[in-house]
Amino acid sequence: MTAIKHALQRDIFTPNDERLLGIVNVCKAGKKKKNCFLCATVTTERPVQVKVVKVKKSDKGDFYKRQQTWELRDLTEVDAKDASKENPEFDLHFEKVYRWLASSTAEKNSFISCIWKLNQRYLRKKVEFVNVSSQLLEESVPSGESQSVAGGDEDALDDYQELSTREEQDIESMMEVCEYAISNAEAFAEQLSKELQVLDGANIQSIMASEKQVNILMQLLDEALSEVDTIEGKLSSYEEMLQSVKEQMDQISQSNRLIQISNTNNGKLLDEIQFLVNYMDLSKGHIRALQEGDLTSPKGIEACINASEALLQCMNVALRPGHDKLAAVKQQQHLFTELRDTFARRLTNHLNNVFVHQGHDQSSTLSQHTAELTLPKHSPLHRDLLRYAKLMEWLKNTHREKYEGLSRTYVDYMSRLYEREIKDFFEVAKIKMAGTTKEAKGKFGLHGSSGKLTGSTSSLNKLTVQGSNSRRSQSSSLLDMGNMSASDLDVADRTKFDKIFEQVLSELEPLCLAEQDFISKFFKLQQHPTVTPPLAQPETEELDGSMPSRMPPQAEHRHSLSSEKDMVRLMMNKIFQSIETELNSLIALGDKIDSFNSLYMLVKMSHHVWTAENVDPASYLSTTLGNVLVTVKRNFDKCISGQIRQMEEVKISKKSKVGILPFVTGFEEFAELAETIFRNAERRGDLDKAYVKLIRAVFMNVEKVANESQKTPRDVVMMENFHHIFSTLSRLKISCLDAERREAKHKYTDHLQSYVINSLGQPLEKLNHFFEGVEARVAQGVREEEVSYQLAFNKQELRKVIKEYPGKEVKKGLDNLYKKVDKHLCEEESLLQVVWHSMQDEFIRQYKHFEDLIGRCYPGSGITMEFTIQDMLEYFSSIAQSH
Repeated sequence: MTAIKHALQRDIFTPNDERLLGIVNVCKAGKKKKNCFLCATVTTERPVQVKVVKVKKSDKGDFYKRQQTWELRDLTEVDAKDASKENPEFDLHFEKVYRWLASSTAEKNSFISCIWKLNQRYLRKKVEFVNVSSQLLEESVPSGESQSVAGGDEDALDDYQELSTREEQDIESMMEVCEYAISNAEAFAEQLSKELQVLDGANIQSIMASEKQVNILMQLLDEALSEVDTIEGKLSSYEEMLQSVKEQMDQISQSNRLIQISNTNNGKLLDEIQFLVNYMDLSKGHIRALQEGDLTSPKGIEACINASEALLQCMNVALRPGHDKLAAVKQQQHLFTELRDTFARRLTNHLNNVFVHQGHDQSSTLSQHTAELTLPKHSPLHRDLLRYAKLMEWLKNTHREKYEGLSRTYVDYMSRLYEREIKDFFEVAKIKMAGTTKEAKGKFGLHGSSGKLTGSTSSLNKLTVQGSNSRRSQSSSLLDMGNMSASDLDVADRTKFDKIFEQVLSELEPLCLAEQDFISKFFKLQQHPTVTPPLAQPETEELDGSMPSRMPPQAEHRHSLSSEKDMVRLMMNKIFQSIETELNSLIALGDKIDSFNSLYMLVKMSHHVWTAENVDPASYLSTTLGNVLVTVKRNFDKCISGQIRQMEEVKISKKSKVGILPFVTGFEEFAELAETIFRNAERRGDLDKAYVKLIRAVFMNVEKVANESQKTPRDVVMMENFHHIFSTLSRLKISCLDAERREAKHKYTDHLQSYVINSLGQPLEKLNHFFEGVEARVAQGVREEEVSYQLAFNKQELRKVIKEYPGKEVKKGLDNLYKKVDKHLCEEESLLQVVWHSMQDEFIRQYKHFEDLIGRCYPGSGITMEFTIQDMLEYFSSIAQSH
């Protein structure tokens, strides 16, 4: 172990200016045996640092290396495991517990003893030594020569003192004087001893010379001591004299302290009295105003408001502990309670009378508004009642029951008043609507089992298609009536209805908003919690007991706002309970008069709902109009469903041509009317959905009628009606129907081409059959130039077929074709020239195809058609002009 210690000191600690004082060979307890050394070291420089270093032998060689270092000051506990038995295990508690197993108990004890001595010498830190023998610690105390190796090393380290700069200079100068100091150390030492003896003799002579001065100094010290004794005696006498003065001053200080306490108590008592007088004293003028103040004049109302606020302030004073036990305070509180009850009773009776009186005055003026479609204005009533708004707020904070009773009384009287006004108002509106309808019936002679005035679209949808001449004459007569109805009856009537409906909503909207605003102001109910500041009267609520006092302030405020909003909504529902019913009745009447009125009502109602939601989304008006809007939307959907049902019920005559179907023109009129109504509407989504439903129904029923048609070819029915639909959608430019517009154009084009191809096969039937046979032979593999050798398709047969179609016969066939097309097509759509021009193009295409086949299959034969393309153009032009 000594060899290892010297090797570690030389290789590891000396380069770092450290000295190795203790070492123990250990391995970690409970793990694979990997030996290492724990070393206790100190630095050679001051201040001395004491460390515990873990040293391990390198895996790559025989040299040692530092693996881990701990400061001894971080050590908190040393656990030797067992003090009575030999046990090589021990624990060191640094930032965590390190468990070690020493190679022998003796090494463990020696290392623990070294740690203890270093701690005692340099740190004086309280390190717990657990399960360590007390004899081991006592033996570790250094005594004379029996110190351990570590202790001797430490003493030697402490005895060593480094030379100062001055001492180094003196030694150097001395050695310079004695040049032989280095070469002859004995002569140098002898010289130094001689000089030391000389100095000792000089010191003894100096001490003997100063004996007289020492005696003088001792005498002076004796005299000084006697003077000190004298002064101490005088100080003792002074202290005795001051003792009586001190007792008197203590008495004076005690009396002054008692006087100060008395003054402080008197000041506090005066503050309490002033507090009670200032905050619990109500002036005689306020008392008189509360008892007999005039509640009809503005001055009297103002005086009552001031008095009620002063009373509320006095009642809501936060009394300090003990105030409620004073007789004067109890008397004042009793007086305040009586004044509060008296004034609350007077105010309630007066406002009840005002409600009844104002209700009767308003009802007496109803007859003035029956002739006009207007609602009476309640602004004078609101203006008169708003003078009592602050008193209502006072009543709300002091007498909740009377406040709620007044609100019920107001709602009761005003609901009856508004019910009469609204009922009369809607009766006038219904009379004006019904009067318009009756006038229209009388003017145009329209009758119906239900008295319903329907639009031209619904009338046309019920028509049946009859013969050509009869259909045209009947259509024109009905068209004339339809035009008259649309221009003079439907448009004027619907415009009048639109104005009446708009006026109804315009009258109701300010009425409801004004009443809701008045209720919130008069009854002090919050409507907008986002902008209203928090309530500043928690003490009032606690004293009155009207609201829970233990609820947190923010939660209490939210609960208050929610309940007040509900109260406003409840009061408005009771006051205007008839509005929604009357509006639904008016809407039902408008829908009965004309189902298309639902379009006007949908636009107007959507606009007013949007306006009301922008003002206040939670208002009574917004909620009510929103409910009514649902009814209007349902009627609008019912109107669309009725239109679709009428399309499905259309029947056509088997003996007359079809032409433009009535529901196609009906859709056109509906779209024109809807686009006019919804031009600036906020709610266009409903109309777009209705458009899609209607146009899909139109498409489906056009195909249905075309398939059922016997007189008119299917392609003609599809072509004419889809052309009309395409023209209508292109003219109106309805963005949501762009796909349907393209589809209509596609169907129109396809059926036009199909009709032209099917019709053109008739004038040159034999020629068509001949060339179809030629193409069949070529398709079977016969070479084109060999077709002329086929018996059925030789040149003679071709010349024979061509001779059957001279120009005169072709023109005659085309003329018959023109007449047939004219019979198929209707006059309204004016597609005859379009179809005729398409037939001309198709005929020329076939002609060129025939010529091409002749050139390829009968080359050099000189066979040509009996007529040219120029002849065909003249035939088509002359036929068109002649008709």
